[in-house]
Amino acid sequence: MLETPTVIALDTNVLIRLADCDDLAQDCFGTIRERLPGAITYVLPTVIHELADLATDHEDMEIRRLCETALENISEVWRFKPINYIPVGHGIIAEAARKLREDGLLPEEEVNDSLIIAEAAIAGVSVLLSGDSHIRDIDQTSLKLTLDRRDVSTPIIASPWKIVSDFFPK
Repeated sequence: MLETPTVIALDTNVLIRLADCDDLAQDCFGTIRERLPGAITYVLPTVIHELADLATDHEDMEIRRLCETALENISEVWRFKPINYIPVGHGIIAEAARKLREDGLLPEEEVNDSLIIAEAAIAGVSVLLSGDSHIRDIDQTSLKLTLDRRDVSTPIIASPWKIVSDFFPK
């Protein structure tokens, strides 16, 4: 029987930290590669759009540079897999994202965060890595209930720190 690989997705802030050669981000991916050698790492559409927007529009030139670096390294250097959805999927994602905000799991203004979680759910992601407190601190039980009603999977949400310190201690 074939074993399904673990699928990991990344929030924008994780990619920016990785582009900045942040020790924690590097340790996180070292841990994942060591403990889950067959894992696939997705970069979701909203994350790609956020990186592109920040690379051109952010007032801080260092953030622009890091976002450009992240965009350049996603596939070739880091071997992550950028994904997109067919048009029908966009409607399902938008509805699931709206429901996350409507159910109070995320503030109404956190549209992109809700899209990232919905995209991860539709893609069957096992673990969503984020340093963003709106995503990282979401109530996992409530998230599961909301996503189960949409017939999509529920990713475990964790910070890179949690991966390094709790999930795979040495």
